[in-house]
Amino acid sequence: MAAKITPRLIELTYEAALKSYWRKNALRKFLRASYVSESFLAAWAEAESKRDLLDRMFLTLQKTDKGKAVIYQMARNLSEQRTFPDLRNWEDSDQKIQDAHKAVQELKHYLREQDEEITSERDRAEAQQRAREEREKIQRSLTDKAKLQQELDAMHIKIGTQDGGYEFEDWFYRMLDYCEITNRRPYKTGGRQIDGSMTLDGTTYLVELKFQKDQAGAPDVDSLKAKVSKMADNTMGVMLTMSGYSSVAISDASGNKTTILLLEASHLYLFLSGSMGFDDILSRVRRHASQTGEAFLPVNKFSG
Repeated sequence: MAAKITPRLIELTYEAALKSYWRKNALRKFLRASYVSESFLAAWAEAESKRDLLDRMFLTLQKTDKGKAVIYQMARNLSEQRTFPDLRNWEDSDQKIQDAHKAVQELKHYLREQDEEITSERDRAEAQQRAREEREKIQRSLTDKAKLQQELDAMHIKIGTQDGGYEFEDWFYRMLDYCEITNRRPYKTGGRQIDGSMTLDGTTYLVELKFQKDQAGAPDVDSLKAKVSKMADNTMGVMLTMSGYSSVAISDASGNKTTILLLEASHLYLFLSGSMGFDDILSRVRRHASQTGEAFLPVNKFSG
């Protein structure tokens, strides 16, 4: 079976595994059923994300024929899925299941094409050779960090437009998915439009995105405060603007027991540069707000 392992098959198997299992325990059970070694699973550190584990695992498995056989077993197991129990009971279960179904169907289609194509020992030998030659070319998923930065850079010319706002909104939630931060895309509740939400370290944050040329002002802050005030106690708000904030907006967002955190473009690029995880950036700003009552902490003051 190792002869059928190609960079494309590895990419599709990677994507199907990532999309089919959201919880670490569910992914661990699947990997064990696909004959991933217990010693490898035991080395999965608590702080290591699913994505990081899969990156490390696929790089290791493709080095040996035994490892390639494990990849092939994973691909077959994933392609046989009909339901996705681990994706149920999330706020965005429908979207998660849709994404998983698409990834599995692409994998199944590729396996079927591959089975039809490889009909002789010569074909199998050629496929094995291609896998060896292209081993180092395997890419991470389509939403990798480099691609995210390229997409954000390209969006700057659309700042201030409605289309640009929609693209930025979609980009932001794909970025949260990349970071494996639980999130919900835009929705309405009680007649109010919510730009979406994310949950981190037990706190749910209502999200307000501003993809406009002008600085965010006090009315923007007041609007988000009003939305947060209607929610449960353990709810805060995060505003993210690409054009910064007026001094009045920062002042209005700050104060005793502030429920608002303010982020701007420089915080996004700090994450995209690889200097800090987005969850760490949010935690840093929140810690600053807890210590000082200030809702905004510029990137150049993070070390202070």
